[in-house]
Amino acid sequence: MHQPVKKNMNIFLPTDENLLRAVSVLKSGGVISFPTETVYGLGADAFNPKAVACIFEVKKRPFFDPLIVHIASLEQINMLVSDVPASMNRLAERFWPGPLTLIFKKKESVPDIVTAGLDTVAVRMPSHPVARRLIELLGSPIAAPSANRFGSISPTEAIHVREQLGNSVDMIIDGGPCEIGIESTIIKINGDSAELLRPGGVPLELLSEELAAIHVIDQTSMVEAPGQLPYHYSPVTPVKLVNRISSDDIEHANYAFLFFKKPELPIDDRRAFILSQSGDLREAATNLFSALHRLDKIGADVILAEHVPGHGLGRAIMDRLLKASNKSKRGAV
Repeated sequence: MHQPVKKNMNIFLPTDENLLRAVSVLKSGGVISFPTETVYGLGADAFNPKAVACIFEVKKRPFFDPLIVHIASLEQINMLVSDVPASMNRLAERFWPGPLTLIFKKKESVPDIVTAGLDTVAVRMPSHPVARRLIELLGSPIAAPSANRFGSISPTEAIHVREQLGNSVDMIIDGGPCEIGIESTIIKINGDSAELLRPGGVPLELLSEELAAIHVIDQTSMVEAPGQLPYHYSPVTPVKLVNRISSDDIEHANYAFLFFKKPELPIDDRRAFILSQSGDLREAATNLFSALHRLDKIGADVILAEHVPGHGLGRAIMDRLLKASNKSKRGAV
């Protein structure tokens, strides 16, 4: 019998044969990792509570942290939600498929383990063709957080998943580097206004064009969506945020450096990463987690990370960097 094409241990290329095998794993209650345009997801059939429980076990994720459910078509939303407000329809028409997650009132058929017991469910339609094809072949939505250890750096390449989760994942589908590189924006609609629960791949400025008002929710509020905890997205190496990396900082031999854009300082490429040579926020977002993965491996005492502008995708980048530095202050999760 022909063997599915493998790249590295449990990493598989996204051939038709391998995608059908992944669907078989999902139908049998297994857990797979698959690419999206944001980060790699760790997925299970959203209507199989035992399979969803495996996600929490593999990630070591607390059960009070709800999951995002991924769909392949607008028709599938009817499997999950009881009511779709008109404002959500407008947002879905403009931003789906894409990096926007919407919070809906859930149907009773959605397992409580998916929503952490809440009466709402987080839903997203990814734009990555491999993710969409998997959901279509399964014929059911897939519950999927990021495919990493809870609180650690999110994976933007298949090898990142392998390094963090090893053989605890039944299959890892390699769809290449993630295009956007940070998680989705999450919003909750309240009439004509909305609450921003997590900044992400859709900038707040674009959402403001469709909504009368958007309120940014304090991270100390009750957890209603993934990524709301004050500590997250962290390498093992402590992260310290600074306004700008200085020449005095560069002299520290045991520091690693994360620059927003090309500095005027002479730098050692072996212990520094520039998110965007020109200071482009989209490029910086795409490179963020890959940069943290790389800098985490060099054995530095500290990663010094520069602030980025807090508008557009910079808001989401700063959210991740702040949470990475918060975890460093707090200690291991």
